Amino acid sequence: MRDQTIGQAAQDAGVGVETIRFYEREGLIEQPIKGTGYRTYSPELVTRIRFIRQAQRIGFSLKETQELLALRANPAADCAEVRAQAQHKIAEVDEKISELLRVRAALEAVVASCPGRGGLEDCTILEALEDAPRGPGTCRCDEPRKGKPR
Repeated sequence: MRDQTIGQAAQDAGVGVETIRFYEREGLIEQPIKGTGYRTYSPELVTRIRFIRQAQRIGFSLKETQELLALRANPAADCAEVRAQAQHKIAEVDEKISELLRVRAALEAVVASCPGRGGLEDCTILEALEDAPRGPGTCRCDEPRKGKPR
């Protein structure tokens, strides 16, 4: 495989041209030197772009991806370091899943209490959102309103 233009490199790596430019600005890849009037991207650079994209797909941030790239380039690095980073990412994902499950439960509670009809003045979902100081997931949707007949 020979060097490619940015458009060819982007297509081969499965990203857009602007993604490559973004990676250059962020310091994830070096901007190639102009050769014959335009920049060319080596097969190794295209492989690096694919690596970055795949790391993003599985949830690594750009900073974390930079750390993985540094480990990858360090001949003294150990696979255990990469594994530790991946395990840390799994813990973060588990935390996000827990939070999303809490959000889902809160939404299910307010939706279940909603009669699904009537004017907005009787909307228990909007009322629950207005009563937010009690914290997420706490809804008094089934309680009678003060001063307003149901």
